[in-house]
Amino acid sequence: MLTAEQVLASQKATLDTIFGLTGKAFEGVEKLVELNVTASKAALAEAAGTTQALLSVKDPQELLALQAAMFQPIAEKSAAYSRHLYDIASGTTAEFGRTFEEQAAEAQRKLLAVVDSAAKNAPAGSETAVAVLRSAMAAGTNALESVQKAVKQASEVAEANFNAVANQAMNAAKTGTSKKRAS
Repeated sequence: MLTAEQVLASQKATLDTIFGLTGKAFEGVEKLVELNVTASKAALAEAAGTTQALLSVKDPQELLALQAAMFQPIAEKSAAYSRHLYDIASGTTAEFGRTFEEQAAEAQRKLLAVVDSAAKNAPAGSETAVAVLRSAMAAGTNALESVQKAVKQASEVAEANFNAVANQAMNAAKTGTSKKRAS
């Protein structure tokens, strides 16, 4: 049976976890805001420079050359922004995942301790029921581990796909810039 101290300790641990996760969520939001402010400042500075460059264009060939020169950096900066955004999101998600895994493992340990305690104090002849309960707990643990592995694999596949798309976009931008310069 759980004591009042154990219940209070469990409540405190739960609150600590909630506040910890809330802090991590705010850290992610702070990083996102910082990224957007930095990107906005850079975009504003580039817009001013581009406007000055466009105002100094003397003929159509110079305009085409200016456009070609601007295309690849825009693609690279978009890819870098997307990469930073993805890193922030995946880092925050990974932190939540780690916390969930730790909490699930702790809950499992506590439940196993309760089952062991109950098994020691169980009346004679209840060994089968205890064995069934332990078997069910083992099956639940295996299912949870399978889900965690599947989520981890899906995350790895998503990251690989993101990297492939980003690389394709960069290569397309480089190819497009090269073709415009060759024209």
